[in-house]
This record gives sequence, structure tokens and C-alpha cells, in this order.
Amino acid sequence: MSRTPIGKIESESRGGSATIGRAVKIVGQIYSQEELYVDGDLEGTLEAPEHKLTVGPNGKVHASVKAREVVVLGTVQGNVEAADKIEIRKDAKMVGDIRTARIILEDGAYLKGGVDIVKGDGPKKCSQPPDTQSPPRNSGDS
Repeated sequence: MSRTPIGKIESESRGGSATIGRAVKIVGQIYSQEELYVDGDLEGTLEAPEHKLTVGPNGKVHASVKAREVVVLGTVQGNVEAADKIEIRKDAKMVGDIRTARIILEDGAYLKGGVDIVKGDGPKKCSQPPDTQSPPRNSGDS
């Protein structure tokens, strides 16, 4: 008997992409180490912390989602956290709270929920004016 939890899918490969087709329904936890395209039904939790998640036009996701980037063409119901950005395309439906650094909301998309824009973890550029003074000298440097 297998000891792997039911509903947990872990990808062994890196850099590829996985697809959940429109005739597939998954209930449980998904942790992906590659890009993921969901065009079927998903209920539970989904994590792809370093990768892109795309919910296809037939996709129905009822889950808590964490990914680097999320593109919604179908329906998402649940809270979504994206480290980089979230795109909600035309004819897409999103119900839930969003936490991201950037958001793109196309004309015709539906969004109901809170939006929290956070600063990305990338290198900070011009966050403070440049220091025009020389650094302080120690008294023992003279």
C-alpha cells in the first residue's frame, strides 16, 4: 500500500510544465516544481512558489493558491498570493483576496475581493536618494 498522501502531486522534473486537462478533477493538495496549466477542476490547495500557474478558459479552481505568477483565463475562487504578478484576463472570474506585487486586470474580467499590493523582494532601485555625504570617519582614522 502506498504511503503517499492522496491528492498530493509532486513533480520530479524541473523546468518543464504540467497540464491538468479539462476532463480531470482533483481534490487535495498540489505542490508543483514546474509551471502548471489547469484547464480542469481543482479543489484544495495549490503551491508553485517559484513557477507560473495558468488557469485555462475551462479551468475551475476552488483553492488557496500560492505561485510566483498567476494568469487567470477561467474561474478562481479562493485567496491567491503571487510573488511577482497576477493577470486576470478578459472573461475570467476571480473571487477572493489577492496579494501580489503587480496586477493586470483586463477589460471584461470579473474581480470580487480585496487586493493587497506588496513590494517585490527583488533588488531595490532608487528606493532612497543617494547619499551625498562621505561616510563618517572613525576618530582613530586621523
